[in-house]
Amino acid sequence: MNIRHLLLLALAITVSGCAHNATPTNPYDPWEDTNRRVYDFNDALDRNVLKPAADGYQAVTPRFVRRGVTNFFDNVTYPKVIVNSFLQGKGREGVQDTGRFLINSTLGLGGLLDVATPMGLPVHNEDFGQTLAVWGANSGPYMVLPGVGPYTVRHAADIPAAAATNPLTYTVSWTVGLPLTVLYAVNTRANLEQAARLRDEAAHDPYIFTRSAYLQYRQNLIYDGSPPMDDYYDDDLFDEAFDDAFDDAFDDAFDDEF
Repeated sequence: MNIRHLLLLALAITVSGCAHNATPTNPYDPWEDTNRRVYDFNDALDRNVLKPAADGYQAVTPRFVRRGVTNFFDNVTYPKVIVNSFLQGKGREGVQDTGRFLINSTLGLGGLLDVATPMGLPVHNEDFGQTLAVWGANSGPYMVLPGVGPYTVRHAADIPAAAATNPLTYTVSWTVGLPLTVLYAVNTRANLEQAARLRDEAAHDPYIFTRSAYLQYRQNLIYDGSPPMDDYYDDDLFDEAFDDAFDDAFDDAFDDEF
């Protein structure tokens, strides 16, 4: 599938289901029964496969190696940030992002080291779901994808768009791509440990907690850290006692996974 087909697929996903808008305080979740079943499947997959693999990975892999792996995947997926910065009209960010990618890909040994941040080129987080929001598309229904996790229809359009902007899509065979995918999944799950522990300890209903956390996180990204407060906080689920821990954990979790 070439880049044109991937982008057409992204647009088709968006057009198909974005008549409504899901916000943290007003989640649009018409598929909740199905979503809960998929959530339970994902949870079982995590507890029986991904978490044990991630625990073993952390036990045998030094922290600096895991940091290098995370840096590599952050860098190789960074072209989507560049493209979406420009698509959102953020020209200055787009130039910074281009410089960041080029510097980390060269001086940073293929992205294993983050040398761009100390040079004054900050990391940004943009994707096609955010671009569609800037362009005026509603989020569409909330959904949970098997083996992946929480999305909205609008955000799901980023899946093919991200593939279209990932250099690995065009440069590696499946024999290399498959092990890289496994490494990405295990490394990401290791990075999610703090967020998973927070969810398990704080949530009466993990499904609702995850949904609200995800929608808050997406709203925060779309508004570049300054979302409308009426749409951002759900006081029944979250209080000031763990706002800071929540933000730190889910920034790491959703940055890596979504």
